[in-house]
Amino acid sequence: MGNDIKHDIKYLFEPGSIAVIGASQDKKKIGYSVFNNIISGGYKGRVYAISPKGGFIDGHQVYTDILDIKEEVDCASIVIPANLVVNAIKKCAEKKVKYVQIISSGFSEIGNDREEKEIAEIAKKVGMRVVGPNMFGLYSSSVSLNCTFSASKVIPGHVAILTQSGALGIAMIGKTAVSGIGLSSIISIGNKCDVDESDLLEYIIDHDDTKVILIYMEGVKKGERLISSLRRAVIKKPVIVIKSGRSERGARAAASHTGSLAGSDEIFDAIMKQCGVVRAESVEEAFNWCKFFSSSPAPRGYNSVIITNGGGIGVLATDACEKYGVELCDDQPLLQKIFDPVTPSFGSTKNPVDITGGAAAADYESALSAAAESKEIDSTIALYCETATFDSANLESMLVSTHLKHMKAGKPVTYALVGGDQVESTIASLKTTSIPLFNEVQQAVSCIGAYNQYFKFLDEITLASEEYEIDTDAINKIIDGALKANRSFLLANEGAAVMQAADIVIPLSKIARNINDAVKYAEEIGYPVVMKVVSKDILHKSDVGGVILNLETRKEVINAYEAIMHKCKGYNPNAVIEGIEVCEMVKKGTELIIGARRDPSFGPVIMCGLGGIYVEVMKDVSFRTMPMNRGIALSMLEDIRSYPLLLGARGEEKKDIDSVIDTIIKISSIVKKCGRITDIEINPVVVYTDKSGLKAVDARILIAKPKEENR
Repeated sequence: MGNDIKHDIKYLFEPGSIAVIGASQDKKKIGYSVFNNIISGGYKGRVYAISPKGGFIDGHQVYTDILDIKEEVDCASIVIPANLVVNAIKKCAEKKVKYVQIISSGFSEIGNDREEKEIAEIAKKVGMRVVGPNMFGLYSSSVSLNCTFSASKVIPGHVAILTQSGALGIAMIGKTAVSGIGLSSIISIGNKCDVDESDLLEYIIDHDDTKVILIYMEGVKKGERLISSLRRAVIKKPVIVIKSGRSERGARAAASHTGSLAGSDEIFDAIMKQCGVVRAESVEEAFNWCKFFSSSPAPRGYNSVIITNGGGIGVLATDACEKYGVELCDDQPLLQKIFDPVTPSFGSTKNPVDITGGAAAADYESALSAAAESKEIDSTIALYCETATFDSANLESMLVSTHLKHMKAGKPVTYALVGGDQVESTIASLKTTSIPLFNEVQQAVSCIGAYNQYFKFLDEITLASEEYEIDTDAINKIIDGALKANRSFLLANEGAAVMQAADIVIPLSKIARNINDAVKYAEEIGYPVVMKVVSKDILHKSDVGGVILNLETRKEVINAYEAIMHKCKGYNPNAVIEGIEVCEMVKKGTELIIGARRDPSFGPVIMCGLGGIYVEVMKDVSFRTMPMNRGIALSMLEDIRSYPLLLGARGEEKKDIDSVIDTIIKISSIVKKCGRITDIEINPVVVYTDKSGLKAVDARILIAKPKEENR
């Protein structure tokens, strides 16, 4: 069996047989818990206990060696000390086991990379796949397989959980049980020496019983592959992600604005949004969404209404709607028509609809029924503050009844109840039902917000890639020259040439080798002009006096040439100065930054935002990854706080947004087609009024030698 053979992932989730290597008779050990959970969980396949001690475990024969088993073994769960795992993997490889789950810890998570790599290499040679090490096992409802060491019983259902943390995963099993969340599967990925999230998603994406996917991750190893898997997943079902671990990128990130602005979490957040994944901030929020997503009908639209018996709590909910992007119906004649018959004269039919503090269960029933029955209302947020006048004995039946009416009408609804013992008792009583019931307003609103975010993505999704034709031969020649000169960056004139090869408009410029050339070029270009030093030894030109602006006469050009040469030689006497760039002085406009870099996890990442000298102070930027198209580029601009400047703020004219979008796509095309460019940014990109174009003033480009395997 060669390493080109890839076993179907079904053998992991639906094995016909499973062996537990390290099964124990000691009920206090993990080896016993795993074996017992498989047997008692209802799994109908063949189960083999493996231990050198032999004997029996609860009446089941124990084999001393996996090679003693005559039948095929689809999957093995390894629960033995770390120093024995490599030998067990060799035996599994010899037995031709298809999938191995390594529950044992003591590998790369504590610095033992050598043995972990050895495990992966042994498995790869025979086509065996490995999950872990350092994972807690797997639960799969398809075959009633619980090969975890969880002490909690798993409730079958429609949520699949992938978690990088084993301990948190075990806790999640317990939490889902008490929260009434049914699982279609749960698996921890551990150290990801082989199988990762993308492999597991292959099964879960097409698993009919899975309606919602929850992923907890701490780090991303193969980001581009994960992006591809997530994009396929969200087309079929919602994906919720919790991501921890906010770390800085490598030292190269500081070499450009794009790198220094592209914090790992900012990139991750932007890419998840681009993929249609909804990101939760906590486990509790993620579980709330999982339960709501798995039991609620898809929204028909995004017109929401708040129904409340208290003005204050209604205002809190309104604030939360703005935070979570919930669109509130503001058609007052329509609201009055729907809710006037069920609202007291001293109440309010504005949104939030206030049925007042004197409302009884019957009043809530009427108002919520009106929302459910109205074709113009798409979802409802119901709020209740405990009052002395409310007939609390009917609270639970009202919640059950109005929730059922919304489900029959195909409309999402959430409830937030605030009060004392009676309220908390009702919430506890209905906790394991499908009713989305909370004791805090933001939780109720966030469910609607996240749900709408997902379905809006489906409404607007387009993964078509748009590219521009660029002169890659010209760009590659420029890169070849820079690498031959042993440089990892392009000079200003080389960067300008790359812009020209991509048809990005730049200011007119020429390189002067002496004062006479400088004067000649300035007069050809036309005053005013800018002069910049061209030197491989001076990257940050303005910091050392290597840039002088707004030169309007022949005399000023001569003085500027001498001043630049003097200051740059003073800064670095050994600097090789190839000339002075004489450049058109660009007229004022709105300054943006557009860039791209190869992220260590996610590959090419595109950036745009407010540019100029304050780019790192304001940090008003947004990110996206491939594919890039006009819709995605526009969404990048809409994400930045300064987008109104492009629309025309304070009486100014609208700027040429189409030209900005063109440039974003051109930059993405350069990075996609020219693999040796690692970082590219244009700052500033000066944008003029609509239909007047833009100019890319300064391009900074970093390059690297191609990896051997890519040559």
